[in-house]
Amino acid sequence: MTGFLRGSATALITPFSEHGVNFSALEKLIAYQLENATDALVVLGTTGEPATMTEEEKDGVVSFAVRQAKGKCKIIVGTGSNCTEKAIRSSKKAEDAGADGILAVTPYYNKCTQKGLVSYYCSIADCVKIPVIAYNVPSRTGVNILPETMAEIAEIQNVAGIKEASGNMAQVMETARLIRGKCDLYSGEDALNFPILAAGGVAVISVVSNLLPKEIKNLTEFVLAGDLKSALELNNRLLPVAKACFTEVNPIPVKAGANLMGFDAGEPRAPLSSCEDRNIQKLKEALLAFGVKL
Repeated sequence: MTGFLRGSATALITPFSEHGVNFSALEKLIAYQLENATDALVVLGTTGEPATMTEEEKDGVVSFAVRQAKGKCKIIVGTGSNCTEKAIRSSKKAEDAGADGILAVTPYYNKCTQKGLVSYYCSIADCVKIPVIAYNVPSRTGVNILPETMAEIAEIQNVAGIKEASGNMAQVMETARLIRGKCDLYSGEDALNFPILAAGGVAVISVVSNLLPKEIKNLTEFVLAGDLKSALELNNRLLPVAKACFTEVNPIPVKAGANLMGFDAGEPRAPLSSCEDRNIQKLKEALLAFGVKL
């Protein structure tokens, strides 16, 4: 299927306190996104740290996000797992909670075959009626959705697209060619938002938009409108911020950036560590250079 998501989606951080999820801070983060016309929020994606959350915490975040969005933007829930049955259960729960779609990362650690990937996405898509987005991030999972495999997955009726974070533009271009007209291509890597959109992508699922949602939204609109000159100029300004957001593993730096901007994002959960002082300084310099008031 095509047309589910167009524009900018934010891979939302989950703010934590010593008592658990900080819902007061989460409310402010969601409000900030809505005020800046973000088209969708992805909760419990990699940036949301679901690997260190309890099932009760995850359920609470999904329900809260759905209530806060109130139809103002789409809510997409990360439900992928290295256990297909667990991914199915999570996907059903997300649908029942009112999610608009799900984001299913490839199975991690197991290192399944390409045949196994097709079976995995078929099983997930068969269990829900809402759109399913495949998430390809081999640097994290050890599994790569090859273009020919994604072309097969794209035939599944409610597969809406692929979030591409392989970092391989040649592969992205081939995937775009093979899925065109079947499902959509989304950028999952902020440093490649511009070229992926220019190659036929219709949306970005961005980490940087936690900090600069309006600007990421503008970037997508420029490219989709064919104004590549304005898009490139804006992209050139965004790249230093994107670079600063990935000096350490995501979401360590972006949570530090949110704290710099006055959001009570808290610290990442162990085994992730606090952002190093030198990298916080890089973030601060990049945000100030962009024009953000800290």
